[in-house]
Amino acid sequence: MYSPELLLIPMSWLALIAFGFGVIIGSFLNVYIYRFHTGKSLAGHSHCLSCGTRLRWYELFPLVSYVVLRGRCRTCGCKIPARYFLVELTTGILFALTILLSLDIFSILLLWFIFGVLVVITVYDLYHFIIPDRLVLVLTVAVVLFTTYQVWIGSVPWSQVGRIVASALGGSFFFLVLWVISKGKWIGFGDVKLAFPLGVLVGSQYVFSFVVLSFWIGAGISLFLLTYSHLSRGKADLHLPGKALTMKSAVPFAPFLIASSLVIVFTHFNVLQLFSFY
Repeated sequence: MYSPELLLIPMSWLALIAFGFGVIIGSFLNVYIYRFHTGKSLAGHSHCLSCGTRLRWYELFPLVSYVVLRGRCRTCGCKIPARYFLVELTTGILFALTILLSLDIFSILLLWFIFGVLVVITVYDLYHFIIPDRLVLVLTVAVVLFTTYQVWIGSVPWSQVGRIVASALGGSFFFLVLWVISKGKWIGFGDVKLAFPLGVLVGSQYVFSFVVLSFWIGAGISLFLLTYSHLSRGKADLHLPGKALTMKSAVPFAPFLIASSLVIVFTHFNVLQLFSFY
């Protein structure tokens, strides 16, 4: 539950503050994503990716600068990738929604860190079709720390720990089977590793829903992109720019796994309840 200090602040204001903090963190995540595995320091100045012009302070306001500049560089007029705006907006929304979970401050901070890592993994996989082991390791440590803390404060019974780990391993094993059968064509090994910390995060009760929902989300989005690709005369920015998106096109699966886990974290969606007659 919230600490007494937080209870003095209206929920709407807490969510607004969390959103503002989230978009700032999202701006940092954009820098981290761009410079990850490039050898570039995070301390460097932000600049236009096209003309190299150093950005002024008034061009660095999260969300606002993108809207005011209409998504283009002030100097050369080249288009700024919409990814920057979407990462900031998504991070802000996730941070704000976390307030609705009625957790204590430390739990909220841990979840914010976890969500930040998930945003980075999502974008990196979309652009490079790779889930870096370093990010999966950091995510796993953060999720284990979060779960351990929930056990310590009594939110999760100690007797459930073994079941949580076993269920998460079961979910990961399911994806491992798909990876082995398809020889890596249906799913990447990075997805197999990612499924474990996400399974721990959602808890043993929701691992089955997490697996099923990830495929539902994947199927829905893939069908939408396929339809959009055909309506746009076969042009798509996914995977190989300028080539038609077809049923055989490679689609990163990590975003679907992450989207599924987030839906469950915030809604406690249980797919089995859809088939219940009670």
